[in-house]
Amino acid sequence: MKRFNKIILGTAIAALPLVSFAQAQAPLTRAEVKSQLAQLEKAGYSTYGSDLDYPDSLKAAEARVAAERADSTASAYGGEANGTSAVGGH
Repeated sequence: MKRFNKIILGTAIAALPLVSFAQAQAPLTRAEVKSQLAQLEKAGYSTYGSDLDYPDSLKAAEARVAAERADSTASAYGGEANGTSAVGGH
């Protein structure tokens, strides 16, 4: 029985890297990164700013970009429908 446990443990350890390195999404392309940077700069983020303001200024620009996306999604034609529908009910 001890040998069986060692085989199971060895198999589990050998299979661990297969699961641990799986990525949820594909890496970004260069064009996607450039597009995201252009959106951030349009929202007021400067890559040439002070290092002291770095995290706060980046987070603020990301929040402005997210707000713009939410506004454009909400006002887009055929946006999210609220409510319910009952078809064929009594």
